[in-house]
Order: sequence, then C-alpha cells, then structure tokens
Amino acid sequence: MTSESPDESKQGQSSTGHAQAPSAPKAPEPAPERADEGDDAPEAGTGTSPVRSASPRPSTDEDAPTDGDGIRTDPRRSLSAGADPREAPSDGAKAPAESRQTPRWAAGGAASAAQATAVLPAVGTGEDAAEDTARTPEADEKRPAPAATPSGDAPRPAVEKSDRPAAAKSAQAPPPVRRPEPVPPVAPPRPPAADTPGPKAGERPAGVPGPVTTARPGTQPGPPPGAGQPEQRPRPPLDLLAQLTNTPAPPQTPMRSVARRFKIWGPVVVVLAVGVVTAQMVRPLPKPTLALEGSASYTFQGGFSVPWPDHGQSAAKVVGAGSLGTSGEQKPVPTASVAKVMTAYVILKEHPLKKGESGEQITLDAQAEADSAKKDESRVPLKTGQRFTQEQMLQMLMIPSGNNVARQLARWDAGSEDAFAEKMNKVARELGMKDTVYTDPSGFLESTKSTAADQLKLAEAVMQNDVFRQVVRMPSATIPGLEKPIYNNNALLTTQPGTAGIKTGSTTPAGGALMWAAYRTVDGKDQLILGVTMDQRTSGGDSNAHLKRALDNTQKVIAGIRDGLVSATVVKKGQVVGYVDDGLDGRTPLVATADLKSAGWPGLKPVFKLADGGRAVPHEAKAGTEVGVLTVGDGPSAAKVPVALQKDLSEPGFGSKLVRIG
Repeated sequence: MTSESPDESKQGQSSTGHAQAPSAPKAPEPAPERADEGDDAPEAGTGTSPVRSASPRPSTDEDAPTDGDGIRTDPRRSLSAGADPREAPSDGAKAPAESRQTPRWAAGGAASAAQATAVLPAVGTGEDAAEDTARTPEADEKRPAPAATPSGDAPRPAVEKSDRPAAAKSAQAPPPVRRPEPVPPVAPPRPPAADTPGPKAGERPAGVPGPVTTARPGTQPGPPPGAGQPEQRPRPPLDLLAQLTNTPAPPQTPMRSVARRFKIWGPVVVVLAVGVVTAQMVRPLPKPTLALEGSASYTFQGGFSVPWPDHGQSAAKVVGAGSLGTSGEQKPVPTASVAKVMTAYVILKEHPLKKGESGEQITLDAQAEADSAKKDESRVPLKTGQRFTQEQMLQMLMIPSGNNVARQLARWDAGSEDAFAEKMNKVARELGMKDTVYTDPSGFLESTKSTAADQLKLAEAVMQNDVFRQVVRMPSATIPGLEKPIYNNNALLTTQPGTAGIKTGSTTPAGGALMWAAYRTVDGKDQLILGVTMDQRTSGGDSNAHLKRALDNTQKVIAGIRDGLVSATVVKKGQVVGYVDDGLDGRTPLVATADLKSAGWPGLKPVFKLADGGRAVPHEAKAGTEVGVLTVGDGPSAAKVPVALQKDLSEPGFGSKLVRIG
C-alpha cells in the first residue's frame, strides 16, 4: 500500500489552499485513455477507487498511517504524486470539489466498453446493478460515502491479469454482478487550522468525496443531485389531475367559478330547502279564530234624552242593552243606608241561599237589643236571644233599613263590624268600584262613601240573586217574633209602575239617595232597568225631605227611560257578520242564522260581539255549520243569535303553510 508522507500531505494542502466555489458547474470531461493497468495500478486496499478487486483486504486502524502530529490519516485522502484532485487534467483549471471525473471506461467507445465490462464483475450481481441505476440522491445520501473517483492522473485500480479474458468475454454478454463488499468506514476529516477560513456555504471541504452514483454502461452521468436544478414545489390539484389524465387544466373564467360554486353549494341548498319545506308542512296549524265584519253594527233611529236630576249625581243602564250614561260629577259622597246593599251582597256571597230557602238560624246578642234603643237612626225592635232565619234578617235589613240588623249580621259573619267592613271593601274592589270605601255595615257613618257609577255596578251584580230580588221588591213584610209588620221606605214600589226596589238612604251628611230597579216589557221580554241617584237635597236639613227629593227625581228618570225603550231588528238572517280567520290569512265568511231583535232607545249603538260559544272552531267544515254566537248588547241578558259558515271552511293550502313565519 502506498501513502504520502505527512509533510508532503501538508504541503499539498497548503499549495492548493481552501476550495474555491465554482462559478457554474461544468459537465464532466471524458477521461483520457487509460495507460497500462499493470504498471500504474496502485496496490489493493488503498481505498482510492470505487471499484474493488476480487478480494480486497479490509483496512484497520493499525494499518492507517499517521501524520506528524500522530493523528491517523484516511488512506482515501492520499494524493498521487502530490496532484490536487480539484484540478482538471485537461487545462489545469480548478473544478468544484464536489464534482467527480468520469472514468474513461464510462465515456463511451470500444475501449471504454471493454474497460466497463472488465470492472462490472467486481461490482456485484446484475440485480445490484439495476438497483444502482435506480438509486436516487436521497438514497445515496443515506448510504455510506465511497472513496473519491480517481482522476485521470490518479492511480488506477489493479485488475488481475487472469480476469482480462473474462473481461473481453463480458463485453459481448453482461456477466452476473455480485453485491458490493462493505465500504470501509471513513475517518472524519481533520479540523481546519484556526487561521484557515472554513468552506463557504454549498462547498465541500477539500479531500472529502461526494456521493457516487453508478451510471449504467453506455450512458452519460447526469449532473450531481441538486446542482443547478430549480426547487421542486407541489403542484395544484387540477394540474396533477391534468397530468394524470393527459388533459390540460381548463382556463379559469367567471362562468367556471360560478359553475363550480353551484356544484358545491347546490346540493347543500337543496337539502336545506327540503328540510324547511318539510318542517313547514308538519308544523301544527294555528287555532282558527272568529272576528267581526265591519258591517256588523246598528244604530237605533230617532232622538232620546234621559230626564236627569238638576243636581247631585245619577247613573242608569238597561241590562243587556247598554248604558244610558251618567249625570253630575262622579265624586265619592256619603252613601247613607244604600251601603246595606253591599252588606246583603256579602252575606249572600258568604252564605248563599236559593229561591225558597230560609237559611241558617241567627241568635241575636245584647248589642242588637242595645242598638234598638237609638232614636237618631233607623232600627228594628229586637231582644237578646231571639232567633231569626237568614232570610228574615235580610228582610229586616232591606225593607225598614234596620241599622242594628246590619251590625248583627256583620258580627255573625265576620266576628266584628270592622272585620266585616274589610270584606265589603274587598268585594268592592272585585267589582271594580274604584271610588268606594266602606267603614261600617250600615252606612250610618259619614266616612262610608261611593259614587253613583260605582253603586250601579253593585246593583247589576246583586240583582242577579233570586232571593235578593224577591226581598227588595216587597213593600212590607210580617216576621214572626216582631211586634208589628215592617214597611219599605221606597214609596215608588207602590206609586211607580214597574219599580222593583232596591234601597233608599238618607242622612244629613248624605242627603237623599236611592238605588232603584224597574222593568219594561219589550217584544214580550222584560227589560231590567237599573239606576242610582245620590246627593239629593232640599233647602231644609230634614233627612226625610232629602229622601223625598231623591224619590221624586228618580221617578222622572224611570218614566222617561221606560217610555224611550223600543225594539228593533239589529241583525237579519243571512247577513254577513264576521269570518273565520285560519291564522294564515285565510277568511271564511259567517252569517246570522236568524233575525235578531234587541231593545234599545233612539241613538243607541249596541255593542256587537262574536264568540265561539264554548265550542272549538274547526279547521275544516261544510257550509252551514254553526261555529259561534253573535251577541248584541252586554251582560247576561244581551240578545244573541247563532252564526254559521257561508261556504266550506278549508284547511290552509301548501303555499300558505310554506310562507308562514309565526
């Protein structure tokens, strides 16, 4: 084995200096014709050629020469005759350190072919040669780096003379190639001196061989991997598809963009649309309702006015037809004994009685007897321990207006008069009597106040009780246990035809007051007229004179209203009075099934109301089906007539269901 001395190795490095970066990679030049291999071939085991002999001796650490500093040198870095491997043999120009000289046997020609076939048996089997030709730069970098390819002046690998005939024979038929022997490990390069600049970026240090790519015989080796080649970037999907199908990607145009978006979003939109349509179809339908038509109205012809009192305050109405209005300022004033109407109403509410019943037995206490001796108020002579029925106590309360009876009923029901007054106020609030306050059950106290309009609400509520109506229209009554009959203070019960009560009241603070009821028969039906007259006074201070003034003024009001009541056909059979609203803008007309008459007075515009009559309005029904009731007037005694469908009622259609929002 040949090697250069350490001094010569250092001299060779200093003469060349550090590797200069080439301006541009040059194509490898064809190597000159090889000289006689037997004379110049280096000994086997030098490690300077990628081609190995038939049986190379592996190098060891003991065989490796050392330099002057005792550091082992790599035999493969030894230079022949001090030649610089970076110098090209042709013109002496410096070549890149990483470039490799092409052997003369790979440059082409007959001699090159013979030389190539001579060295192929030493490389490996044909299978390995095929693997070498398919080797990629990435695979080369992972494999151990072989020794540098010898230049034209470097020692050539020794070939046994016995192999030359076989090499000549292999030029005609490729011999089997054996797998290459393992490449001996390469010792790491010496670190450069401190004052020596290191290699530039992209340069390989001098003496360090690059990766070797075995070229197929008869082909020109390509440029080193990565040298002068552009950076590879991933192609767009359309370009890859075009490469696979041999079809170029179509040019991008606005129409193609729209078409592509339609293909992407079209199915999504269709699915959403189907979902919306399905949801709209299966949603529950809104509940149908009834509504009045604008033509459902009527006004009684003629002129009319109520003869109201010239002072105080009054209010009146025809139950079921409407309000006749009020007169005077509706401000709270003392009620006097009219407050006993609320006392009777609370008792009947807490202890109901049916027509013909007498009710519970009530035992009188000592306070009832003591109150009987009071001369300055109305009372009924009573004794402690007496027992009367609830009906009898109501008669003594409303007919002669006994204050002591009112207080006894309050204590019997609530335990005390104050507690009973609280009940009275609670019921007043329930009835909407906003300007009313009760402080005692009899109304004797001046602090018990109300208005005519509020008392009219109470009159309408209490007159719905059969027992109460029967009691208040009695001019007199005989009650067992009393010394004499009792008489009603309401003289109109005997002097004014059709009068039916209700309660008188008079005190100096309150003046004269009267809650009254009267009847008028119209078209064979009794019409109930209710009213209240309050704060009626005379020039004197006599309470009885105040009461007489209230009775006289009320009589005029009753007579005027009774004379003004008339009957008229407010709705005709077949008249469209309303419609069924299906909740989706669908309307089906409703007509009256018969003529409807109502009582009223000239100038009255009765209130029209349309209701389902307690029956659910259907989604579908045939024409003529009764689906509601038309009411003219107000209150339980208002006139009523059934209404029916003018045409078939159908369920909302597809379009109505689809576009509904709520």
